[in-house]
Amino acid sequence: MGYLPKDADQLKTMLAKRNLTLIGATHVHTFSLIETSNKFHADMQAQGELLASLGAKHLVVMDESNVYPSGQLGMITPDARQQMYADLTKSHTMLAETFGIALSFHPHIGTCVELEAQIDDLLKNTPLNLCLDTGHHAFWDQDPLAYMQRVWDRIDYMHLKNVDPNVCARVLSGEISVQESLAAGVMCPLAEGAVEIAAVMDFLRARDFQGPVVVEQDVAGDATETPLELARRNYSYIAEMSQA
Repeated sequence: MGYLPKDADQLKTMLAKRNLTLIGATHVHTFSLIETSNKFHADMQAQGELLASLGAKHLVVMDESNVYPSGQLGMITPDARQQMYADLTKSHTMLAETFGIALSFHPHIGTCVELEAQIDDLLKNTPLNLCLDTGHHAFWDQDPLAYMQRVWDRIDYMHLKNVDPNVCARVLSGEISVQESLAAGVMCPLAEGAVEIAAVMDFLRARDFQGPVVVEQDVAGDATETPLELARRNYSYIAEMSQA
């Protein structure tokens, strides 16, 4: 979580003041370090207890990108990857059986699961479904909608995000790094990027998707709009689309 208190009573009070309902949380873990396995399971237990106390049904997990050396983002040993699969499988079962919570995996740029072949391998070797992020999927010139169609039965959580194709091209050419692209505004407002968000929404509606759909917006280092202004712009875009 990080932005909200982890004490259940404090969190309930904070949410109630804003008339909000908690649907889930996201947990970031250093899967590249095998020795953190026990901590991962302890964290999953703690997260499960907190989320269940508030009626939430989803927990999203992803790899930590900040631990990788520059130029070696997402490079994980085969042993660490197998340990990750084992840890994810064990926690998936524990959370479902103990708390009734679904554990989903979020493929993310700069981590050990970001390319379609890596996602396919995770789906093959674990029972987890995906939190599919349209922006992170499109970052490496992958088609999120085509992939959604291919693995539809393994998606139970969505992040709507878009990417600036011009900035992505600079990463693909080697001109700038992944980290530099974030400061350059690669994660652009929903209406402006490479992903056809309207087509994604049409697909979700056609399939009667019942999982959470979260709009995310990173803020570029030289952004002229505040986070609130960007949020309002994205909200208006989604609202207009829903009325069409």
